Amino acid sequence: MNIVDRLLTIIITATLTSAVWIVVGGSLIENATSDSQREATRPAEAAPSPSPPPIGSAPDLRETDAPDAGALDTRVASAPPVGATRELMVPVLNVRPSDLTDTFSDSRAGGLRLHEAIDIMAPTGTSVVAAASGTIERLFRSDAGGNTIYVRSSDGETIYYYAHLDEYAKGLREGQRIRRGQRLGTVGSTGNASVDAPHLHFAILQTTKDAEWWEPANAINPYPMLTGE
Repeated sequence: MNIVDRLLTIIITATLTSAVWIVVGGSLIENATSDSQREATRPAEAAPSPSPPPIGSAPDLRETDAPDAGALDTRVASAPPVGATRELMVPVLNVRPSDLTDTFSDSRAGGLRLHEAIDIMAPTGTSVVAAASGTIERLFRSDAGGNTIYVRSSDGETIYYYAHLDEYAKGLREGQRIRRGQRLGTVGSTGNASVDAPHLHFAILQTTKDAEWWEPANAINPYPMLTGE
């Protein structure tokens, strides 16, 4: 074979090899592109649902029947504790569940706040009794609530708040264990309550065992818990 023939053989071989690589390489590129496109259009895996915002993250809208330190800076809770309805009694003597009015969502301060409690109307001097058993956490006098009582439940996770009392029951003291139905004091108009409309301001707050009595808590509507509605 002469030199010309050898050159032709080399050229032909190189051309065929290049053609093969072009075909194979194009196929690989096409496959890679298809895989990339499929990955890009694949539905994203469902992300975990975001945690709901803390209950009551909106500005506080409650009535100011609390100590100046913000003891009742409440947050509205979604539901009452399990079994709470069966355990509670109307905290004013001789007032029946059918006599109660649901004032929990009533506005206060010209619509700037919500009541987040119920007012139980009764003559001055009517006995106030414990809606549930627990321990007296605090006897407190505030400008808004007047003579108030904070009772923490046995499990430490609920606080019962009684306000506008005319007077405390004789011998009542902080740290005292009380039973359901025990006399706590009398209905009055202390604090910002009208003297023409004596009543017990009664609130229920969900809290935690290690929270102080004055710390923000979740307000629960007492009305359905007292009436079973």
